[in-house]
Amino acid sequence: MSNNDNSEAILKEIELKYEAINQKTETQLEGLLWSKPITYWDYIQTDALLNLQIQRTTLPDEMVFIMYHQVNELIFKMILWEMRQISYCENIDTVFFTERLMRISRYFDMLTTSFSIMGDGMEVDQYMKFRNTLTPASGFQSAQYRLIEFASTDLINLIHHRYRDTIDRNTPYEFALEHLYWQAAGKDYHTGKKSFLLEEFEKKYKKEFLAHMEEYNTINIWQKFKQLPELDQKNPELVQAMRHYDHTVNITWVMQHLNTAKKYIDQSGKGDGEATGGSDWKKYMHPKYQRRIFFPELWSSHELENWGVEM
Repeated sequence: MSNNDNSEAILKEIELKYEAINQKTETQLEGLLWSKPITYWDYIQTDALLNLQIQRTTLPDEMVFIMYHQVNELIFKMILWEMRQISYCENIDTVFFTERLMRISRYFDMLTTSFSIMGDGMEVDQYMKFRNTLTPASGFQSAQYRLIEFASTDLINLIHHRYRDTIDRNTPYEFALEHLYWQAAGKDYHTGKKSFLLEEFEKKYKKEFLAHMEEYNTINIWQKFKQLPELDQKNPELVQAMRHYDHTVNITWVMQHLNTAKKYIDQSGKGDGEATGGSDWKKYMHPKYQRRIFFPELWSSHELENWGVEM
């Protein structure tokens, strides 16, 4: 095909594109005459990104802490992007499912290995000073991480194990939200009083959480898996991808986070250090206390009984 023929074919495709949305091709093409060439910094919005780091103290290592958590939030956004592709894919097959799930797992693998940036990349003395200016904020308040949980599994698997008998698929979402496993980190179950940390978190995100819980009730990762033909649910690659994701998120990543927290929060080794938000970080973070398992049907009884213990 000659260059002229190729250009004509492209122009025809452009005309069809704009006809489909009732737009004039000439207007769109004329707009190209006045548009600026794209640059890397404009496309990536480099200047905006590099101006989002605002320290509260003069301690240099606080910048490491800020940037590290901002990178985490960007990766969480990437994870949610891939999860949405799985959840909203019609007639999903095992190849697409497995490939997207492994993308998500690789993001979490990267998050797991990146904890050395926090664990070895800040001076403990500096951290113990600037962390006091962060109170009562806490990584607990990452809304995107909660959205990842809701998009991963049925709500029953996120309910604190003490209350699972009171929950079923007909339970109001607001009731389920009040009994999620992470409520234990911000609520006194003897008095029912919520900490300031939790109150502010819910004030900001409660409506979004309830909407997301409802949206993904029938299209979360586990539900999409169960909607596959029975033979596909036994596909070795897909089952392994599901197990890898579950283990990575709920044991490996959590334990790396916990071990990093221990270095800074629990300097005495007695477990009496307090998180910036005042949460009971040991019970909140450790897998054996959380008992958070996205896909329990894919694990043996022995594996379930020893969840997080062997770590």
